[in-house]
Amino acid sequence: MSIKPISEIVEAAKRGTENLSVEQLQEEMRKNDDLLVIDLREIQERVDLGAIPGSLNAPRGMLEFWADPESPYYREYFREDRRTVVFCAGGHRSVLAAAALTEMGFQNVAQLAPGFAGWAEAGAPVEDVSAKSRWVRRK
Repeated sequence: MSIKPISEIVEAAKRGTENLSVEQLQEEMRKNDDLLVIDLREIQERVDLGAIPGSLNAPRGMLEFWADPESPYYREYFREDRRTVVFCAGGHRSVLAAAALTEMGFQNVAQLAPGFAGWAEAGAPVEDVSAKSRWVRRK
């Protein structure tokens, strides 16, 4: 049995997911006060590179546990009917995460297709989270 390339899995997930551009996400952020923007990157990625302002961190490995109301790790900001946009560094982890949330029953999920790298390259605002994070790099 051969291993299916992750690139094929990602491409298939993209076809079944709403993929937002930087501009589309910015527009949603302006119009929707209840929008949940989830940063799937590891905490050190946020500390080192910054984050989309207002985004909350849910590391990819914990997402489904934090989103499941029956899980002991549940976070109350996850609601099945709340508009939720996920992002990662380049759009691969987030498309798989969006597919997982949809499979769980979340009704209004999208992913930032170019990821945080695309957000930063577009000159969109980046929040310096290192100033308030207890997770900082030591010299």
